[in-house]
Amino acid sequence: MKTVLLFALTAALAITASAQRIVYTKSFPGSTPAYVKITIAKSGAATYQEAADEAEPDQVQLDPTTNAAIFALADKLDHFKIKLESGMKVAKTGDKTYRWEDGATTSEAKYNHTTNDDARALQDWFERITECQRILSELQRRLRYDRLGVNDIVLRLDSLVQQKRVVVPDQFIPILDRIAKNESILNMARERAASLSEAFKALPK
Repeated sequence: MKTVLLFALTAALAITASAQRIVYTKSFPGSTPAYVKITIAKSGAATYQEAADEAEPDQVQLDPTTNAAIFALADKLDHFKIKLESGMKVAKTGDKTYRWEDGATTSEAKYNHTTNDDARALQDWFERITECQRILSELQRRLRYDRLGVNDIVLRLDSLVQQKRVVVPDQFIPILDRIAKNESILNMARERAASLSEAFKALPK
């Protein structure tokens, strides 16, 4: 009987956890991008979009370590039930919203500027995801329409690597391999793309 109850409790907790999501939005008209929405499930499955009504958001699978760090920060922030806005007179940096969803239970906090270290650490994760998704999108666009400009974007990716700001490096491998094998692209871009691809492939899984 105890085994059955324990199994039922474990199953119930698993179902509850699977319903948990963090939704981050940032609205900053006039900046690039002017709008971002990132949704992350407890499983690590995430979506990225730059329009509220985007029909097909980018799909991203976060690694367990990154996902655990993000959800741990949400836990420390009491699932966004606390006030995050500092109220200080500072320059506008965009309206940020953290939203916690757990089935029918939701809570959220909004701010332009915060002094809460955990909120700022969480925002940095979302900024890193934004940087990476934009570079991935730009690599795809340049490879298709502007092959002379591919090197500039590969350099930006290399810079993110040096700053240790790359999230989900595996997602870059297919396009980096395509760049490395494309003889119509500058040799320096092909060599750098090949080097980055090998570095990403060598990372612990």
